[in-house]
Amino acid sequence: MKKCIYLSVLLIVTLSCKNTAQLNDPIPEHDDFTIESKIVNETRVINVWTPPNYKTSKDSFPVLYMPDGGVVQEDFPHIANTIAKLVENKSIPPIILVGIENTDRRRDLSGFSEVKADEEYCPLTDGAKVFRAFISDELMPEINKRYRTTNEKGIIGESLAGLFVVETLLLKPDTFNFYVAMDPSLWWNDNYLEQNAKTLINSQPLQPTRLWFAGSSVEDISVHTNNLAKTLESNTPQNLTWKHSDEPNEDHSTIFRATKEKALTWILNVKAE
Repeated sequence: MKKCIYLSVLLIVTLSCKNTAQLNDPIPEHDDFTIESKIVNETRVINVWTPPNYKTSKDSFPVLYMPDGGVVQEDFPHIANTIAKLVENKSIPPIILVGIENTDRRRDLSGFSEVKADEEYCPLTDGAKVFRAFISDELMPEINKRYRTTNEKGIIGESLAGLFVVETLLLKPDTFNFYVAMDPSLWWNDNYLEQNAKTLINSQPLQPTRLWFAGSSVEDISVHTNNLAKTLESNTPQNLTWKHSDEPNEDHSTIFRATKEKALTWILNVKAE
């Protein structure tokens, strides 16, 4: 029995360190370019979807950044098509989507860990710190140079990318104005972020910020997303507007598709307090 439980936990942990690819989505018309990053010391492929009225207007638009943003076996087509439908239906305001194609997902999206066993799944190099600097210091200025953008920017991610989203909110909250995380891998580093959320989120001034996050039926994830919600209920920092969506009928492979529309509709329409 113990062996079965161990194997189940191992499978969940391993899957959450991998990208749950959103397949069979048509690739929408979009721009792509490469950026030579000195920070991550790599050439990175960037995919950009602009709303239909981008080319016919002179308006500037908010930007949604997305790890796992490649067009092949990654989530860019999935989210771009969803945003296009929601914009067409006037469910959300027009927004630019910026997808960052993966090179080494486990390195880029996992932060510091003191748990030696974590090394079996992801590096213990705090690659998230470097990846976050790449986004804020190199990618954002390049996007602002190439496109008409407002100061409003957000990030969306699932699983290990969800961990990156939550870590960014707690460690560098001024990086984005809004955050969306589905099934974040908060078990990482002995669930350090969840255990220390109260201290971390109150340790620095917070600009008006929105957070939407969800947890599936996966026990090693839902326990931490539910605990994070409890922490925020009793310790909501000033300027944070947030919503937690408990999804017990979804699993790790279905939660992104199941919650994408309500997540985007809420986060892009709610006003930060």
